[in-house]
Amino acid sequence: MTREEKFMQEAIALSRTGINNNDGGPFGCVIVKGDKIVGRGNNKVTSSNDPTAHAEVVAIRDACKNLGTFQLDGCEIYSSCEPCPMCLGAIYWARPEIIYFANNRIDAADAGFDDSMIYCEMAAGIEKRKIPIKMLGREDAIKVFNEWKAKTDKTSY
Repeated sequence: MTREEKFMQEAIALSRTGINNNDGGPFGCVIVKGDKIVGRGNNKVTSSNDPTAHAEVVAIRDACKNLGTFQLDGCEIYSSCEPCPMCLGAIYWARPEIIYFANNRIDAADAGFDDSMIYCEMAAGIEKRKIPIKMLGREDAIKVFNEWKAKTDKTSY
């Protein structure tokens, strides 16, 4: 078994542990730096009443806490399933080196986790989305962005 397969087996085991504990859906994730797991997560959506508590997000939060950083430079992500759009966005913000996944989005849809509506919504123009999206308060909000741009002691990310 390769090191990558070993870490994927850890992610898959977390997906099983999560459903056995009634934490949430059948998803697990580990984050690896070097040869060490630095973050673990399984889906906790229903047990935490948090729709963002997907395995990847839980693992990213755990890894960042353990590493004392807000980015996952030099890390690898092993997810038991292809990351959904939300998780993929979080992963890109965290900036790991590579993502490995086991089940794909078709497998997830077959198990009752169909993200196709979200992919379609992302491709649709704002005016055509199912949940109305309206701009409001830009005149005041842009001032804060301008303050950020002028801030000399900020931590960029």
